[in-house]
Amino acid sequence: MRWKTGRRSSNIEDRRGRRGVRPVAFKGGVGTIALVLVASYFLGINPLEILQMQTGSGPAVSREDWKPTASQQQAADFVSVVLADTEDTWNAIFHKAGQTYREPTLVLFSGSVSSACGMASSAMGPFYCPADQKVYIDLAFFDDLKSRHGAPGDFAQAYVIAHEIGHHVQNLLGISTQVRSAQRGLGKAQANALSVKQELQADCFAGLWGNHAERSRQVLEQGDIEEALGAASAIGDDRLQREGQGYVVPESFTHGTSEQRVEWFRRGIQNGDIDSCDTFGTS
Repeated sequence: MRWKTGRRSSNIEDRRGRRGVRPVAFKGGVGTIALVLVASYFLGINPLEILQMQTGSGPAVSREDWKPTASQQQAADFVSVVLADTEDTWNAIFHKAGQTYREPTLVLFSGSVSSACGMASSAMGPFYCPADQKVYIDLAFFDDLKSRHGAPGDFAQAYVIAHEIGHHVQNLLGISTQVRSAQRGLGKAQANALSVKQELQADCFAGLWGNHAERSRQVLEQGDIEEALGAASAIGDDRLQREGQGYVVPESFTHGTSEQRVEWFRRGIQNGDIDSCDTFGTS
């Protein structure tokens, strides 16, 4: 991906190097918390369900003497450029529709972080919090994406960022609120099915970003699309469950199968049309 000459976003909040964030008032013990966090990451459970289990967090202790290494700074620069590119893309799309795009903040953290949705561990991976309209990412996730899940490459990382920004777009368009409202009173399997549609739409929105970024700024290099498709496949619910517990429980899916995630990302990057990302119109 051609990114080094790209614009850096000003909507970055760097909390890396902080420590001492302490969760309080969780339901269950520390061991339960750890197991649930791991499950959210490897088994495809919606992280926001875990975040909503708590009522607060202790203060974070900042480390003013912390300095990023050269590689850590380059990783942060990359995230900043991708975020800026999503801003350019979605600002243009919203402007064309006669709407205003409110740019989200992206928070870089290490280990654990406190958000308006509660405290989160890096074990659950990147997430979007609609309550504060911020995306949270521990950059160590990208190392795990490469080493544990076999999905290397900078465009694979860009896909992850663009997916979380897709959730912000859903929040702005009112889609997230509609999904939460529709889930009330449903059984677990039916509610999960709506979560899958929401996640697949975010995958499609990530592909849509890639389409616009390439047409407007020629960011793609050979093999980039394959990197993103590999990442989408690597974090499908069926694959994560099979790797994590040895068997698959389709009723518990919240993000979609590997095949579905690849399909919807590909649809977005091929069409570049927001209307083509209507996952809720599919069965």
